[in-house]
Amino acid sequence: MANHKSALKRARQNDIEKFRNMGRKTRIKSAVKEVRAAIAGNSRDKAIETLRKAQIIIQKSVSNGAIHKKKASRKISRLTRQANKISKS
Repeated sequence: MANHKSALKRARQNDIEKFRNMGRKTRIKSAVKEVRAAIAGNSRDKAIETLRKAQIIIQKSVSNGAIHKKKASRKISRLTRQANKISKS
């Protein structure tokens, strides 16, 4: 455990940010689940609508530092490919 005043403050800040990031990551997971459910239901309009919402949530979590920008890009890319497959068929 930290002993110095500045180290104690840094530990408190890390804990607070950890809980914030956990909430952001949970929100991402929920948004991705909604998109995948719409894709599984072969609902093209709903899939695209939920994909747009998910993209916004994922990009905001990148700007907040919850996830890496390449991970976000990979998630968005994979979801978009899946959504486009149902639009072609």
